[in-house]
Amino acid sequence: MNQISRRKFLKITSATIATTAILASAGKHVIKASDNLNKKFEKGIKKIPTYCDLCFWKCGVIAYVKDGKLWKLEGNPLDPLSKGRLCPRGTGGVGTHCDPERLKSPLIRKNLRGEEKWVEVTWDEALNYIAEKMSKIKNNYGPESIALFSHGIGGTFIKHLLRAFGSPNETAPSFAQCRGPREVGFELTFGDVVGSPERTDIENARCLVLIGSHIGENMHNTQVQEFARAIEKGASIIVVDPRFSVAASKAKYYLPIKPGTDLALLLAWMGIIVRENLYDEEYVKKFGYGFEKFANEVSKYTPEWAYIETGISPELIIETAYEMARYKPATLIHPGRHATWYGDDTQRSRAIALLNALLGSWGRKGGFYIPYSLSIPKYPYPPYPELKKDPVDNPDGKYPFATGEQISTGIREATITGNPYPIKGWFIYGTNLLQALPNKEETIKAIQNLDLMVVIDVIPSEVAGWADVVLPESVYLERYDELNTSPFKEGFVGIRQPVVEEPANQKPNWWIAKKLAEKLNLEKYFPWKDIEDYLKTRIELAGLSFDELREKGIIKSNPQPIYFEDGIEPEFLTPSGKIEFYSDQLEAAGFDPVPRYTRHPEPPSGYFRLIYGRAPVHTFSKTQSNPVLRDMMSENEVWINADIAEKWGIKNGQKIRLKNQDGVMSDPVRVKVTERIRKDCVYIVHGFGQKSRHLKSTYRKGASDAELITKYQIDKLMGGTAMNVNFVTFEMEV
Repeated sequence: MNQISRRKFLKITSATIATTAILASAGKHVIKASDNLNKKFEKGIKKIPTYCDLCFWKCGVIAYVKDGKLWKLEGNPLDPLSKGRLCPRGTGGVGTHCDPERLKSPLIRKNLRGEEKWVEVTWDEALNYIAEKMSKIKNNYGPESIALFSHGIGGTFIKHLLRAFGSPNETAPSFAQCRGPREVGFELTFGDVVGSPERTDIENARCLVLIGSHIGENMHNTQVQEFARAIEKGASIIVVDPRFSVAASKAKYYLPIKPGTDLALLLAWMGIIVRENLYDEEYVKKFGYGFEKFANEVSKYTPEWAYIETGISPELIIETAYEMARYKPATLIHPGRHATWYGDDTQRSRAIALLNALLGSWGRKGGFYIPYSLSIPKYPYPPYPELKKDPVDNPDGKYPFATGEQISTGIREATITGNPYPIKGWFIYGTNLLQALPNKEETIKAIQNLDLMVVIDVIPSEVAGWADVVLPESVYLERYDELNTSPFKEGFVGIRQPVVEEPANQKPNWWIAKKLAEKLNLEKYFPWKDIEDYLKTRIELAGLSFDELREKGIIKSNPQPIYFEDGIEPEFLTPSGKIEFYSDQLEAAGFDPVPRYTRHPEPPSGYFRLIYGRAPVHTFSKTQSNPVLRDMMSENEVWINADIAEKWGIKNGQKIRLKNQDGVMSDPVRVKVTERIRKDCVYIVHGFGQKSRHLKSTYRKGASDAELITKYQIDKLMGGTAMNVNFVTFEMEV
């Protein structure tokens, strides 16, 4: 099987950490969380540091507790991610605690799956039920027949439990349904991934190119702050998007590209840069492999050819290519995050990586920095049991470059077919699979084959309605969690700790995992007394103070260089040891060694390509019931081009239904008639139109893009599911 090298970041040794200078006392008014708990009626204002859970960015937070009640949230000024500021979701996190529709007690299914009828039980009853079912599955099929779908750092202890149980099957939709093609495309090129948070040096970029990346709408805090600084410093912004986004309004050049043709534009840009010798010749010569073969391939792509495919004029393609070259190496072609679009997404992401390589931006200031993380030793657990079977997601290496992370739809497929072996139990932590995975009916079909499905969540999401057991989790403001040591421009460790108590019978994920382990006779894998004992052990093994971390929320390491020009030794963990302009391993596996363009299907007559995205005030479908954030955006709307709306007789604000190519109909959704979108597509924000009857405030509000995504194309390199391949037409609401 062809393999590509796994992610490797520069680590700081424990010895370095032990000599870290004491931080300036910015947190002298901050108290330890444990000092505040059980003091609900204490007068005055207390400040407690933690970190956010409303997206993967994990920004440092200062929580204000006034007279024993949660009052407000602000960014922690010590945190290199938030820099003292939070996004709308972060400041609205108060609503996660006070949401009246939260799950309050453990539930066991009363009737058929999907009927959302429950019996309220004690924690002991719920965990006994789960343990008995798990033991039966293990006896009948083996421990590997239980799988975990998880999203976010909160799933750490559930993952540990399943691995101790003997299952290798653990996945997150954030790979095959989101960033996977990007990571594989960059790793094939540079031998390393973009990572989370992305290693993009936006604030120092002199030219920033955004291809379907909606900074400002896709609210990743640090990137938005850096984007604002780049604009303030006069950076040249190039935006490629079928929709005139918020980011496009800041651009020097806006390219309203035809959906599905991004690779044609990327190849034309590279063709111009190679033919005109506009690339960073010294960088390419020193670090590149296979450049001549690559140059011969991309030189044939002209702006005139690309115009026919993309609708972008040759003059604009040429001008923007020169603009990128003018500012090299401080030109950053942003890799995006949600990269599963049309089925050739790994090659499209590889083209973005190659364009950056031509301009010399990898490892350079204003391009892609080299991140590092503060190294905290792992807890000294006993070895896991030896696995008897391989993971089920990618049998026989069907997708040869799906390395590092498992394919969520691969586990779903195995649950349906029983191949390569049966999957009979699912744990689902913090993700609504009916919204996250394409083709809802396939997910439901898989669920019906299970002997056990456990959902651990804060709210009664749609997927919880299909579970056998639903376990109510504490929200992030009420619990300890795993440490945050995200690789970034600075090494740091952040702590999540309880700010207020749970309002009902909710429990933290670590407690759930530990108690369930005890019932499964796996106590030796949870030898710590409680979570504070676990965290303190790890922090003290690193030579740091647990009390200081709880007081300040953040401990930083000494600064390290992050650019080649500052002394970082370039390292490319590819087979050639260099940047691979021409990929021998792709060629050996039967794939194009240099990306090639193929046309994608067009919408049928009277139909429009469905594209979707994010809103700055919501995180997928997990925040719609948050009363603070719901007030800012209670439902989505569909963007329709003004000329198309006039042709159809559709008015701004009118409600219509969307019907996809397979006849699936959406709930009524309000129309936004606008000039800011092309005529061949429509756009809606993801995460709305949810069908959980227990979320009364959000029930069927807006349209669900997930229900309309019945078709998907699988990326043959790594198994990602492309979802921008669905088409919709309009049905007038009666």
